[in-house]
Amino acid sequence: PAYFNDKQRRATKQAGELAELKVERLINEPSAAAVAYGLHQKEDEKKFLVFDLGGGTFDVSILELFENLLEIRAVAGDNFLGGEDFDECLIKYFLKHFNIEQGFLNSKDFSAIKKQAELCKIALTNNDESKMTCFIDGKNHELTITNDKLREISEDLLLKLKKPLLRALKDVSMKVQELDEIVFVGGSTKMPVVRSFVAKLFGRLPLSHLNPDEVVAIGAGIYAAMKERNELLRETVLTDVCPYTLGVDVAMVNQFGGFDTGVFLPIIERNTTIPCSKVERLYTLYDNQTAIRVGIYQGESRRVKDNLKLGEIDIYVPPAPSGHSAVDVRYTYDINGILEVEITSLATGERKREVIINSGSEMTKEEVERRLKELEKIKIHPRDNEKNRYLLEKAERLYQETLSDLRLRISSAISEFEAALDRQNQEEIKIESEKFENFLKQIEDEGF
Repeated sequence: PAYFNDKQRRATKQAGELAELKVERLINEPSAAAVAYGLHQKEDEKKFLVFDLGGGTFDVSILELFENLLEIRAVAGDNFLGGEDFDECLIKYFLKHFNIEQGFLNSKDFSAIKKQAELCKIALTNNDESKMTCFIDGKNHELTITNDKLREISEDLLLKLKKPLLRALKDVSMKVQELDEIVFVGGSTKMPVVRSFVAKLFGRLPLSHLNPDEVVAIGAGIYAAMKERNELLRETVLTDVCPYTLGVDVAMVNQFGGFDTGVFLPIIERNTTIPCSKVERLYTLYDNQTAIRVGIYQGESRRVKDNLKLGEIDIYVPPAPSGHSAVDVRYTYDINGILEVEITSLATGERKREVIINSGSEMTKEEVERRLKELEKIKIHPRDNEKNRYLLEKAERLYQETLSDLRLRISSAISEFEAALDRQNQEEIKIESEKFENFLKQIEDEGF
C-alpha cells in the first residue's frame, strides 16, 4: 500500500524474504496498477487516479504521465478501512433488525452471522439482492438485503472513502475535472455501492476491465520486466513520492513569550516527488547554548510525540546569545528509501551526518554511498541554481534601469520568485521560474 510507513514497509520486505524472495525494491500497489492498465504507454500528457480498496486498507494515488515519465503526484488513504467494514455494517444491521444483543451470542453463532454477512456482500456484486440466513437459539433468522439497503447502512463508510480522495486532490491543487482516468484496484471495488459512489463523485465510470484482485500482481510483473529492460516494453521512468512528511522537532515562541517544545517542523512534506533535497536553518534557544540536538521524525502530527522517530543528531555550537548560533539541516530522500540527514554548524563548519534506510533496502553500505554521491547535484538551494541565479541577476539589472511603477512591478515579481525559491518545492519553482522569465522578457520587449 502506498500509505505504508517505514515500519510497515520494512515488515513487507521481511515477509518477502521469509517467502525466499529476493526483494530488490518495494513499489506502491497503485503504481503497479497504473502499469497493468498500460497507462505508462499513453502518448499524451494524462492525469490518473488509482482507487485501491482491499479487505482492510484503502489507498488513493494521483499519477501524472508526461513524456514517458509516470510520476506519482500524491498518495493518501486509510489503513483501517476496507471490505471488512462493509461486513461489519451488515452484521450490525442484522443484529439490530432481529433485536439480538451481540454480547449474548456465543462465538459459533457470531461466526455464522459474520460468514453470512461476507457471503451476502459478495452475492450483491452480481445481484441486486441477497439473503442472510442464520439459525440462532432454535430459531431461523432470514433477512433480505438489497444494494440500496447496503448503500443506506454504509453511508458513513462511503463518506470516509471521500476524505482521502479530496485530500490527495487538494495536495496537488487538482480538480476532479482535470483527471483523465480513474482506475479501480482491490476486491472491494467490485461492490456496486462502491462503484456507483465513485462514478457519481467523479462523474464518469472508472476503468475496471481487469480483475481488480489481480491488477497489482500483473503490474508488478510488467514492472519487473521493465526493470530487466525487456525490449518489447516502451522505456518508462516510474517516480515515487514521500508518503509521509519528514521533519525535525523544534521549539516555537508562544503567545506568552515562552516556548512550546516538541513541535514538528516539516522539511520534506508528504507527496513531494523524490529524489529531493531540502534545507532548513535552526537557531539556538538559550543564551550560551553549546549544542543543538536535532530529532528526525516522520509523520503528519503537529507534535513530534505523535510521529515516528527515526533518529537524532547532536552538534556543537559556540556559546552566544540565544538565536545567534545556527545550524543548517539538510534532508535528502531517495527513491530507494534512503534518508540522509546532514547537520552543519554555521559558526564552526562542522558537519554531522546520519543515513537512515527507510524502506528496509537491501543495498550495501557501498551502494548507498554511491547513490548519495549521485544525488550531490540536487543538494543545492534553489537560489544557487544557475538558471534561477541568472533570472534574479537579470531582474536586479532591470530594476536598476527602470523607474516609478515599473520598478515596483519588478520588485514585487522578484519577491514572489524568491519566496517560491525559499519554499524549495521543485514543482512550484518550475512554474514560477517560467512565469518570472516570461515577465522579464515582456519588460525587455516593451523597452521599459
